[in-house]
Amino acid sequence: MKAAFCDQYGPPDALEFREMPKPEPTDSQVLIRVHAASLNVLDYIIMRGKPFFVRLFFGLLKPKREILGSDFAGEVEAVGGKVTQFHTGDDVFGAKGFAGSAFAEYVCASEEELALKPAGISYEDAACVPVAGLTALQGLRDHGRIRAGQRVLVDGASGGVGTFAIEIAKAFGTEVTAVCSTRNLATARSIGADHVIDYTRDDFTRNGQRYDLILAANARHSIFAYMRALGRGGVLVKAGGNPTLQGAFEDLLIAPILSRMSGKKVCSFIAKLKQKDLICLAGFLEDGRIVPVIDRRYSLRDAAAAIAYLEEGHAQGKVALFFE
Repeated sequence: MKAAFCDQYGPPDALEFREMPKPEPTDSQVLIRVHAASLNVLDYIIMRGKPFFVRLFFGLLKPKREILGSDFAGEVEAVGGKVTQFHTGDDVFGAKGFAGSAFAEYVCASEEELALKPAGISYEDAACVPVAGLTALQGLRDHGRIRAGQRVLVDGASGGVGTFAIEIAKAFGTEVTAVCSTRNLATARSIGADHVIDYTRDDFTRNGQRYDLILAANARHSIFAYMRALGRGGVLVKAGGNPTLQGAFEDLLIAPILSRMSGKKVCSFIAKLKQKDLICLAGFLEDGRIVPVIDRRYSLRDAAAAIAYLEEGHAQGKVALFFE
């Protein structure tokens, strides 16, 4: 099979498009012929091995996994003897979590990492959902305890997590304010945001407005600034944590203190791969409550260019890979 191969830390041009052995599924795995994949921020973090502490998890001197990529969608080609939920020919989508290996023509996955792709949904759309969609869903529902009628603000509303967060928050019946740059305001409105704030012109943490729930998809503000924008009993959810020393200090030490003293809850989390949540997202896809925003599409052969573009930080929604 062909794959985007990376056996050393470095910039995107360290990726090679090469022939590799086709994986063999274990008794509890499914072999999928991949038709589409999508990129996440974690892909270029692992690729570069920066910040340095990520190497403690992904390989000190070189990546443990030589094929990047979490999100994928494709067709089941074979199933292990212990697999009961999927059959040859099923269309599926899912994620490989931190293990990677989705930027290849074939991938092996466990049943827990998969859900059936809704009929009528393209492989590319389905491949864009797993990591970003799970992060938005779990952040709002599980950590934010979202409820109908709440005022919800999504900070960093233009990326993969942010765009899904707008759509999912609307699906829960809330009033949504999206914070993004000037060029992304129209997109935020088009996917359901009731209000938009251009962060280049207005600082929502100082404009006097208060929100019941804030999902910080990029956590560009200090925890104290976010707290100013929360109403009494409000919740701040920081998606993915913060890789800076200041952010880690706030998450580990300051957030618990503020949560106890202020009457407002502060939490930081990393999404967990749960099949029941993939199935929930499949339902949202099927009935149109979420429609992935795809900025650019690249062939698998051009995975290096795709990662370079995502790393620039200006992508609207998701960046997808298609397999020729």
